[in-house]
Amino acid sequence: MSIAQNPLSVEVTLPREDVALVTVEGHLDLDTATDLQAHLANQLHHGRRHFLIDLSGVPFMDSSGMNIILRVYQEVRSLPGSVHVIDPTPAVRRVLELTGVSLTVPISDKPEQALELIDRQQAPEDPQV
Repeated sequence: MSIAQNPLSVEVTLPREDVALVTVEGHLDLDTATDLQAHLANQLHHGRRHFLIDLSGVPFMDSSGMNIILRVYQEVRSLPGSVHVIDPTPAVRRVLELTGVSLTVPISDKPEQALELIDRQQAPEDPQV
């Protein structure tokens, strides 16, 4: 299937200076994954360390999409940073769970939940007095 028949829409907003909310709509597959990869790479280049990838508008995702998510996860781990999948459609959630990606990359229902996880991970440990 060509890109013209299955266009991918990617929109990036910045809920915080170091957080990119990447909203994806359309089929995320071999033909379209490079578009998502380019947006993520651009955000990395501009200093974003945390990525919230909203897949609520993605009815289908193949291994190309999973590889993009895992690749950005590998890149931000050392920053330190994080990747969170937001509200995947049932078909995409199933793929993430069956492949074990959901064990590595947390899934949240809303961006606010992912931001809370980021805050908890960044909070310094309470010193015991």
